[in-house]
Amino acid sequence: MTKAVDWRGLEFHVELIDIQQLNDRLFAGEFDVAKASFHAALLLAGETVVLPSGSALGFGVGPLLLSAEPGLVPRSPEQLTLCPGRHTTASLLFSLFHRGTTRVEHVVFSDIMSALQRRDADFGVCIHEGRFTWQQHGLGLVEDLGTRWEEATKCPLPLGGMIARQRLPVSTIATIQAVIRDSLDYALTNRSATFPTMRQYAQEFDDDVLMKHVELYVNKWTFDLGETGQQALDQLFSRARAVGLVSDAAERLQVFEVQQNA
Repeated sequence: MTKAVDWRGLEFHVELIDIQQLNDRLFAGEFDVAKASFHAALLLAGETVVLPSGSALGFGVGPLLLSAEPGLVPRSPEQLTLCPGRHTTASLLFSLFHRGTTRVEHVVFSDIMSALQRRDADFGVCIHEGRFTWQQHGLGLVEDLGTRWEEATKCPLPLGGMIARQRLPVSTIATIQAVIRDSLDYALTNRSATFPTMRQYAQEFDDDVLMKHVELYVNKWTFDLGETGQQALDQLFSRARAVGLVSDAAERLQVFEVQQNA
């Protein structure tokens, strides 16, 4: 990490890993702070809090349900759909809108489009940069799951966000939130400084694709979820509970309240 902003007396040990691996290790209690799928965060709501900054939430940001060839429709248990991890929000959306239509297997998100090209699966739920490049791979678009969410809820889609363990002191959580906000502010005013890190870890290395990705997923709600963000999280909670993806006794996600004088 570059330490381009003041860490305010904290020390961060950062790991960058596949989203489902991250979710699994969160369930194992390994991280104090993490960027989590909001599906995973729903299941951890009793022991974590959502930070106001650092989320991916918006309109037009949803995962795409792709087919190995144009015109295929998910409607048979003999068909196979690949999802990017059991506890990803993309998989939750597939369960909300296409539950029981096909068999489902979970693989690393970056393997999905190539598997569809090889006809190893019939459908795949595509996330991240693949949203901009799927047509180049000759695949079909079954549905934009984010658009389906927006039409059903009238809310932006909450994909993932920064969560912190409730066992941490409130003052520590507030400091973590401040560092994340500082980092976002720095990145916004020094965009060229972010490219080396993005190029190192992105699946697509074209700078135009990278910036489209940033412009789509980094917005006003990334800086502060606010009331709209809390409403979107409440919608995710109620709909997941209605179909049994979280228990009736589960707690709803809460956004950490930053004290103005902190």
